[in-house]
Amino acid sequence: MNTRGQMTTDALPALRILVVDDNRTNLQILQVFLKKLGHTTISGENGEQAIELCIAHKPDLILLDIMMPVMDGFEAARRIRAQPCDHWIPIMFLSALDRDENLVTGLEAGGDDFMSKPINFVVLEAKMRSMQRMLLLQRRVVESLKRIEAISDNVLDAIITIDTIGRIVTCNASCERIFGWTPPEMTGQNVKMLMPQPHRSEHDTYLDKYVRGGPPQIIGVGREVVAVRKDGSLFPAELGVTEILFDNERLFVGILRDISERKASERKLRENAEQLQRYFEETEAENRLARELIDRQLLRPELNDSQLHFFITPAQNFSGDIIAAARSRDGKLYAVLADATGHGLTAAISTLPVLSIFYGMAPFGAPLSEMVGEINMKLRQSMPVGRFVAATLVCIDNKSKTGEIWIGGTPECMLIGPDGRVTQRFAPQQLPLGIIDTNDELLETVHFKWEKTNQLAIFSDGLIEAANREGVQFGNQGLLLAMGTAALGQRHQAVRHALQLHLDGLTAHDDVSLLLIECPENS
Repeated sequence: MNTRGQMTTDALPALRILVVDDNRTNLQILQVFLKKLGHTTISGENGEQAIELCIAHKPDLILLDIMMPVMDGFEAARRIRAQPCDHWIPIMFLSALDRDENLVTGLEAGGDDFMSKPINFVVLEAKMRSMQRMLLLQRRVVESLKRIEAISDNVLDAIITIDTIGRIVTCNASCERIFGWTPPEMTGQNVKMLMPQPHRSEHDTYLDKYVRGGPPQIIGVGREVVAVRKDGSLFPAELGVTEILFDNERLFVGILRDISERKASERKLRENAEQLQRYFEETEAENRLARELIDRQLLRPELNDSQLHFFITPAQNFSGDIIAAARSRDGKLYAVLADATGHGLTAAISTLPVLSIFYGMAPFGAPLSEMVGEINMKLRQSMPVGRFVAATLVCIDNKSKTGEIWIGGTPECMLIGPDGRVTQRFAPQQLPLGIIDTNDELLETVHFKWEKTNQLAIFSDGLIEAANREGVQFGNQGLLLAMGTAALGQRHQAVRHALQLHLDGLTAHDDVSLLLIECPENS
């Protein structure tokens, strides 16, 4: 986390920020970080609370998670935008959903900005400063409008009256502030002095045609124009022109407003949107490169072993679950299923040391306990506090019909017989890798035997904890039921199909992986 300290720039006001996330850890981290930047926070845990808190507290900015119970962030944003409000409240989505369609949906729902999880706090701090500058500009515009309404006798807009030949008849005091010329300097001059080319050269012709009965082009219609100051500088303005008859003389009254600040705010919003798009594109490019590098580690030819049947379904673009396998020189089959903390790219990167050590030691027939010790030591050295890797490692010897297994943090493993029934269970007895220093107890493994052809079922908690629309988990019961109705080589496909039916179109909230290893009767 980047903690540069509390903001001290007086020109940028502290904000009252509504933070909505169903993950209390995320809420706490964001609140602490925003407080260090000098802001105050209001927190909520779902979309309904977001709407209620927005109405009650009228925050300056909303940081809104997308995937939440009760009501998601998209619907909450739509309902907030539907509420009457006299000022703009920016909405920034914070979500692990970083696909194009999610970004588009967020913007269409009323969002103004987007940040992918896990949060890059350096980028978040920069976005906070950008939001402060935009809101400061907005406040200045609002304050200016309020002053205009309050001072009816001293209108701030330039009011200019011209006759039928374009000569300035009258102008108010605001003209000096806007254009730089004093009213006496402007009176009697042609109004085209306030216009840039080519409008300056064309104005007299247009006005003459209209006075002679031609069609109006700007009379009675407000429009944006470019005006010229006394010093020759150009600025954007809003212009409305009406025609009046005064003492039988046709006059034209123009009301002109300098909109430089508003245009600056709009330009800043466009720039922020462009920056957001560039950031998104850069992130996508980095993700593609990361995926290619990780796939080279994961998609190894050793996984084509005929004794293996497996599938992995990531919750995001990258999976924190991995499956690896290799044969030793004496024919033993080594395999590992690992599940890293979190989801996405960060979790995927956390598994790379596991793959590197596994593929480096398995071909040489290293003892399973030695492999566990090396992986644990590497993760302890390289992983930050709070990050760890749950794993199951196994070694299968077809010749002796024996196996060795180590389970740390993953669900129990099961030996499944030809009839689909469980013949032996292996309970997890160790902590995940990367939490504690290596000791003799951590290295203890379990040995087992088989007679008839069996399958060893290894899976991540994402499989059995996958919940349907009613909140019912797939569980061991769903796994065993699917396996019990399928042929030996088709069990993994049967489980995948049963899981899809269970979820009924929903996406699992965690990575899902299943590895079935055949333990044959005849070697």
